[in-house]
Amino acid sequence: NPSIGKLRWVLPGSAMGPAPAGEQLRGAAGEPEVIELALDSTGKKKTSSRKRAKAECPAERLLQPVKLSRAELYKEPTNEELNRLRETEILFHSSLLRLQVEELLKEVRLSEKKKDRIDAFLREVHQRIQSVPSIPETELTDQSWLPAGVRVPLHQVPYAVKGSFCFLPPSQVTVVGSYLLGTCIQPDINVDVALTIPREILQDKDGLNQRYFRKRALYLAHLAHHLAQDPLFGSVRFSYTNGCYLKPLLLLRPHGKDERLVTVCVHPCPPLDFFRPCRLLPTKNNVRSAWYRGQSPPEDKLPTPHYNTWILQDTALESHMQLLSTVLGSAQGLKDGVALLKVWLRQRELDKGLGGFNGFLISMMVTFLVSTRKIHTTMSGYQVLRSVLQFLATTDLTVNGISLCPSSDPSLPSLADFHQVFPVVFLDSSGRLNLCADVTASTYHQVQHEAQLSMALLDSKADDAFQLLLMTPKPMVRAFDHIVHLRPLSRLQAACHRLKLWPELQDNGGDYVSAALGPLTTLLEQGLGSRVHLLAHSRPPVPEWDINQDPPKHKDSGTLTLGLLLRPEGLTSVLELGPEADQPEAADFRQFWGSRSELRRFQDGAIREAVVWEAGSMSEKRLIPHQVVSHLLALHTDIPDTCVHYVGGFLDALIQGPKESSSTGEEALAVAVRCYDDLSRLLWGLEGLPLTVSAVQGAHPVLRYTEVFPPAPVRPAYSFYRHLQERASLLPRLDKPCPAYVEPMTIVCHLEGSGQWPQDAEAVRRVRAAFQLRLAEVLTTQHKLLCRATATHTDVLKDGFVFRIRVAYQREPQILKEVRSPEGMISLRDTPASLRLEKDTRLLPLLTSALHGLQQQHPAFSSVARLAKRWVRAQLLGEGFTDESLDLVVAALFLHPEPFTPPSSPQAGFLRFLYLVSTFDWKNNPLIVNLNNELTAEELVEIRSGFLAARTQLPVMVIITPQDCKSSVWTQDGPSAQILQQLVVLAAEALPILEKQLMDPRGPGDIRTVFRPSFDMYDVLIRLTPRHIPRHRQAVDLPAASFCRGLLSEPGPSSLMPVLGYDPPQLYLAQLREAFGDLALFFYDQHGGEVIGVLWKPTSFQPQPFKASNIKGRMVVSQGGELVMVPNVEAILEEFTVLGEGLVQAVEARSERWTV
Repeated sequence: NPSIGKLRWVLPGSAMGPAPAGEQLRGAAGEPEVIELALDSTGKKKTSSRKRAKAECPAERLLQPVKLSRAELYKEPTNEELNRLRETEILFHSSLLRLQVEELLKEVRLSEKKKDRIDAFLREVHQRIQSVPSIPETELTDQSWLPAGVRVPLHQVPYAVKGSFCFLPPSQVTVVGSYLLGTCIQPDINVDVALTIPREILQDKDGLNQRYFRKRALYLAHLAHHLAQDPLFGSVRFSYTNGCYLKPLLLLRPHGKDERLVTVCVHPCPPLDFFRPCRLLPTKNNVRSAWYRGQSPPEDKLPTPHYNTWILQDTALESHMQLLSTVLGSAQGLKDGVALLKVWLRQRELDKGLGGFNGFLISMMVTFLVSTRKIHTTMSGYQVLRSVLQFLATTDLTVNGISLCPSSDPSLPSLADFHQVFPVVFLDSSGRLNLCADVTASTYHQVQHEAQLSMALLDSKADDAFQLLLMTPKPMVRAFDHIVHLRPLSRLQAACHRLKLWPELQDNGGDYVSAALGPLTTLLEQGLGSRVHLLAHSRPPVPEWDINQDPPKHKDSGTLTLGLLLRPEGLTSVLELGPEADQPEAADFRQFWGSRSELRRFQDGAIREAVVWEAGSMSEKRLIPHQVVSHLLALHTDIPDTCVHYVGGFLDALIQGPKESSSTGEEALAVAVRCYDDLSRLLWGLEGLPLTVSAVQGAHPVLRYTEVFPPAPVRPAYSFYRHLQERASLLPRLDKPCPAYVEPMTIVCHLEGSGQWPQDAEAVRRVRAAFQLRLAEVLTTQHKLLCRATATHTDVLKDGFVFRIRVAYQREPQILKEVRSPEGMISLRDTPASLRLEKDTRLLPLLTSALHGLQQQHPAFSSVARLAKRWVRAQLLGEGFTDESLDLVVAALFLHPEPFTPPSSPQAGFLRFLYLVSTFDWKNNPLIVNLNNELTAEELVEIRSGFLAARTQLPVMVIITPQDCKSSVWTQDGPSAQILQQLVVLAAEALPILEKQLMDPRGPGDIRTVFRPSFDMYDVLIRLTPRHIPRHRQAVDLPAASFCRGLLSEPGPSSLMPVLGYDPPQLYLAQLREAFGDLALFFYDQHGGEVIGVLWKPTSFQPQPFKASNIKGRMVVSQGGELVMVPNVEAILEEFTVLGEGLVQAVEARSERWTV
């Protein structure tokens, strides 16, 4: 079984926090360097939950306030404490936030001990580099001097180039970058070292036709060959500077146990004033078409802005270093701010690869804000973080660039000149170098979007803002609703030809991925229009390779992945409306959409160009972006459909009905809700009842759109049943397969108040029963509906759906609370009956109505809730969690989505559900679901403090809603600590598996893998016969064949009430639990499961003293001269078969797992 591996059952006393950090996230796909400090709310680093389980008893693992003596409690604060409090008040939201930030900075900063070891290694590196021997001058194209064990780390295309090369040791070796500034962060410590190439090696025209880059690469190759032979180095490898293919660099790592201590990145650079700056302006051409393409087109002197920028970057390494050290030098707050911003970027995967928004850019951004006095050098790290995020959120550098250059020299190009050739503009202090030259507009908009979300989160002053902002990873697959993989990357070469991107290819040194990226994203953004809020792209990972290998080709950098953040309100339209036929824009519209564009006449008489997409159901409408992307890429870039792998609807199959391949059930749910609306109107207008109906409220998952498999209208085939004529009902026949499962939908019908209601609980019950009978009569006579009344409810068959109407009297819970003392005094006290009645008649309808409203706001809520419930039940844990509790966990993803936006696709929502379940600290925090935003900030604080005070009396999983602020009614009956911990562990295992599948560009493989349960941990398996499983076709793996369930295919009027709620496996389970609940736990997937898993309780095998009343399922044995009782396993297993006669196929005992 290719399911989630073998899992051990977690016994009582296990830690109830989130899954251990290592298990939960370390293997998650696409999550490099996730910083996992998992701070608890005191700011201290957590040990894993397993260690704590051993170290402490359960009561001690709860967060407890520190007990102080009276003297300590009333001691006067010292001056230092007063200053710190004042500082905290001004610089931070709260003391907690300050503690958390300080703790994080302590974790990511380098220790002095490590710094000393790194400094020693750097001194050795300096010596080794200076002692590399020189070589005599040769032509650039004569590379025969290169030793056999090293290759040039550059694609030399075209190979022929003028110039000569010789090697001399560098004239200067300088440490540059974040290490010297004190802003580098763990876990990966990179130290940048700049080697100044001696003037003798360079010639006047080296700026032309990649000559400088060829010399740079040869310089590194010779260096690499000699350093690789030195025992000081554990590895000597090549890589690219920020992913730029023209600028390789050398990676040096120490030998032995220090191998992971540091990576020294060696960057050769020209002497400071070697290149004339005026030759490297963004409007100049330094790569001649005659050389690069072998032909001279008329526009031969097209500018090469990126090429020029890459040379300028090398000339400015030291000046940037000096500027940063001047600004950040002694300002610890600025350094802390830069470190926090780097963590922020890394958690969002924005800092890696060519065009990433890296730590250097963010440091320069801080420098800019200091120069414009938006940041002061005395600010704390947290204030710097806020100021930079505020600036990013409100400034669009794609429209209004910024510059560090103070002078208004007319010889310098203007910002407008830079905007013409670069999408994002941020100039350095020279006014000639665009620091954001490689950043695409999409990447910057993604940074801006993230900054806006982060500012909103910080402004909300939420308690967990720190955790969400800096400790929660946001991998692409979880942050975006749909993912598009383009592979193989070589197809982008054809796209460059089709889009006529020769100048861009020439400028990018043949890097067709970078050349095509901008035009490609612009094209898709235009086509997707109002359907997407944001379109982002992955940046190809920066490769590393051995010095004896050829450099990787562009097509080797994996896959180009696009992320679509959908706009729910724009998703439902199947029409792209174009201009009127006689408008000049009509030709552009036709040219953009090609054959999909057609003329249409609309109801207002207008004749317009329009594009209509094929989509009938909601799930198909969600996937219209797939049609748009495939069509536009094929039409404009020659990328065929086979190279576009769209990840958006793979999980839909798990919530599709047995006969539905194109719908995920939203339409069927809407039909059922419309039928309920019709019935409620009939109830409102009933005449002939002693009291009028004051309210009709739904109280069933269907009526809040969260039933996993929505009901279909039923029309029973009478030959399948026995008729019960006197009750106009049907009964199942034993010689036929079990009939289809029909679950009635509960409706609560409130009657108006009246002084005639009795004040005695039993009398109220009898009056209600009379109302149920009268209601059935009135509905039958006035509306010809088939009804069946009982003392507690009335079943009504309408349009093939069965509704169960419960009459409610609003004062009944109050009456049930009344307790009379022997003296005749009446007091009010909650009783199990009053709590149950209040839950069923007041809280459940309110919850159903609130979640129905949430579905109207967020159309994806229904699918996400149904997927979540399908998964929990597929793990055989459905019995432990009520429908309502799982619906509320999913509602939290939409109401409190931080640091994400509310999900707009089932896929993103389900991944976030798994993440929430596996990482939420259920022991120390309540999950607050603020429906309709009814709870104020003060009430939330009160709820949290009340929770900690009453923690030991509350259930293990606490879910708070505005109607239920204290007791967590939806989790009172479960789950138990063990069941919840099992769910946490399963979610932590399933998340990385599923994310890896969805991010696999070759296709996800078998998407049902994480839904299949593992049976390895069960002691006994009871296998059932499919003939008597009514929901057999709802199984995770659709059965190849099943049985007819006695329904006619064409729905129509029925004169007999179908069999309701008849599910033999569930009835059998109830019997098993009643008979053997004290000895074992029973697990089953109600959606078509064929296996019941049985787990013996650890206490059940301990010998019990002999008692006649305790003999059930046990046998008497003599032990140490005493008669004791132990379970009679053989007899119990036989009893399992006897109880389930006809339903049970086999009982499989796994005797190696337990001993008596």
